[in-house]
Amino acid sequence: MTDKKRETPCVAICMMDPKTNMCLGCGRTLPEIARWGRMDSSERLSIMAGLRQRMLDAGLTPVEDTSTR
Repeated sequence: MTDKKRETPCVAICMMDPKTNMCLGCGRTLPEIARWGRMDSSERLSIMAGLRQRMLDAGLTPVEDTSTR
């Protein structure tokens, strides 16, 4: 088993918000989701770094903010 960082923000809540065109689960756009498998690691990590703030700026609640852990 490797100690590789998670390189996907997917939380298996795949539903697009019609106002923002962002996934309600991860915050990615459809073009980002479509290209994800072809992106290199640095591009993925760069997008992932901004997803939480992107969702907050759009008035969406990031999934980790709803966790009861």
